[in-house]
Amino acid sequence: MRELDQLFERWLAREYPTATHAERGVFLRLLDCEDDRLWRWFMGYEACPDAELAALVARIRALPA
Repeated sequence: MRELDQLFERWLAREYPTATHAERGVFLRLLDCEDDRLWRWFMGYEACPDAELAALVARIRALPA
């Protein structure tokens, strides 16, 4: 999904270079999730049940365009 790709690319460009090993691991776990579920989380239609993933989703959503 192109919209998700744009969100992920933004995080990779701005946050990945300084992210900790643990933060990078959470990002990789996020990438393993299904696109439709990711879309619902990023659009706020559904709450992410995993606290680490939910925190990363919130951080990515908060990045300026």
